[in-house]
Amino acid sequence: MSYADLLRGPHVTRLLLGTLVGRLPSAMASVAVPLALRQAGASYGFVGVAVGVFAIASAIGGPLLGRLVDRAGQPLVLLPTSLVAAVGFAVVATAPGSRTAVLAGAALAGAATPPLEPCLRALWPDIVAPGKLEAAYALDSASQELVFVGGPLVVAGGVAVASPSAALWAGALLGIAGVLVVAGAPPVRAWKAPARAADWLGPLRSRGLVVLLTGLTGAGIAIGTLNVLVVSYAEEHRLPGGAPALLALNALGALTGGLAYGAVRHWRVAPPRRTLLLMLGLTAGYGLLCLLPAPPLMACLMIFTGLFLAPVLTVVFVLVGELAPAGTVTEAFAWLVTLMTAGVALGSAVAGTVLETAGPTWAASSGVAGLAVGALVILAGQAHLVPAAREETEEAPARAV
Repeated sequence: MSYADLLRGPHVTRLLLGTLVGRLPSAMASVAVPLALRQAGASYGFVGVAVGVFAIASAIGGPLLGRLVDRAGQPLVLLPTSLVAAVGFAVVATAPGSRTAVLAGAALAGAATPPLEPCLRALWPDIVAPGKLEAAYALDSASQELVFVGGPLVVAGGVAVASPSAALWAGALLGIAGVLVVAGAPPVRAWKAPARAADWLGPLRSRGLVVLLTGLTGAGIAIGTLNVLVVSYAEEHRLPGGAPALLALNALGALTGGLAYGAVRHWRVAPPRRTLLLMLGLTAGYGLLCLLPAPPLMACLMIFTGLFLAPVLTVVFVLVGELAPAGTVTEAFAWLVTLMTAGVALGSAVAGTVLETAGPTWAASSGVAGLAVGALVILAGQAHLVPAAREETEEAPARAV
């Protein structure tokens, strides 16, 4: 099965492209908001607060909106939230000099970020054949690198043509456009979550899911560490293209690794063990970054570390779908986004502090430590990562004997 065959499937291309376009505002916000605020004369301290408010609001709103999707359906959540988030971006774009308006707009845009990622991942089992599901997840995880590269590029274009505020307006419109493309698709309108048990914990009542999400937070810490480390490295070595060039290489590695992973038709290693092995590969790659080699080797390492990221996310998507209790799959995927985002924020904060006090080698080590702890959590929780249905299937022959 080729990716071309997968993309020719009913609704696949539409949903994937619509989701990517609708997610651009989140990637744009981390660049456009600081630029707009700095142009209005804001201090770097306030810029950090505003970006932090957006990130925290997104992290809190994600699982809540995911739970709402599981109960009310996808269009009834996606359409209103896209409009509310657009209003939030518009408020920041209109009044970047007002602290109150900026914080209110950032909180609104963050909390109402349409849950396109979890919605698409909840849809994949309904729109592709079971044998193509992992390839669909691989295409999903690999293509999201286009969002992280494309978002800043759209901002750069908006700034070159008009202003940072214009880039925020563009983000608001792109968010609405992407949601309209997705929400109008027949599978989205028809999708309904199975009935769920009345439990306020939702998907977090699954021990396996908690283990998995906790372990993946370590990957988020490593990504946050890398985002800070490359800035310091690029400044020290005066690299052409600076930190964005290094991050682009990392994204290229993730795109390549994800597509290569999805091209494998049959894996002999079960998903729980596969998750552990890929996490160890990711840890090894980040461990090599501690050497801080010369730029040519550093460029190779950036690609190498990226190679493992998308495969890790792909197998995790499979396990989240299997481990989430009935009726909670969208919220489960939303929790994955939230905890990864929290890990990125924590990794960035720790790396920045360590970089100033102990130097770049120790800053890189903080990312390795996050991954190592995450891998240990997944190792210790292997038994919980086997879905109940699979356990019954594997135990059936033993009972027959």
